[in-house]
Amino acid sequence: MKSLSEKLGSINVTAAWTGCLYVVIGLPHILFGKDMVPAVMLATILLGTALVALSAVDLHTLRLPDAVTLPLAAAGLGLAALLGWEPSLAWRCGAAAGGYLFIWGINEGYRAIRGQAGMGLGDAKLFAAAGAWLGFEGLPSVLLYGCAGALLFVAVKHLSGQKLGLREALPFGPFLSAGIWLVWLYGPLV
Repeated sequence: MKSLSEKLGSINVTAAWTGCLYVVIGLPHILFGKDMVPAVMLATILLGTALVALSAVDLHTLRLPDAVTLPLAAAGLGLAALLGWEPSLAWRCGAAAGGYLFIWGINEGYRAIRGQAGMGLGDAKLFAAAGAWLGFEGLPSVLLYGCAGALLFVAVKHLSGQKLGLREALPFGPFLSAGIWLVWLYGPLV
């Protein structure tokens, strides 16, 4: 069994690699995007940092800590109010609630069919944060990117000879985080 320092060390390595990937994906937009005023740039750094941390922790623990997901959602709502982002704050509150309820509903449906949880509520809280930052308009694209990334991951594992069992846990937070990052930087698909 790994010691706490070994676990933290592997989380740090994962966070470093994930952070590099986020920078590569986002750097062109951050540097050359027309809407990158200082406040939006700081919000982008905050969002990216939280998403990298959440991805690294979820990859190693299969948990998305409330200590990051809930403040991330609150920060999205607070920044929307402070900076007057459109759509309105009420719309973003509704999107946050809708994001949470959507994932919660999927989990409850899965539980009713399979008799066990299919997703953690950390994923629901992260999707709520997506609603707070992106509004309802961004949620379908986040979910599409997240699901496509997870399916690609499973396909690559399968093609490389690694089998995933039906009851094997797959961290979905990194895939949702990537979707949030892409939609934040480049907007929804539609």
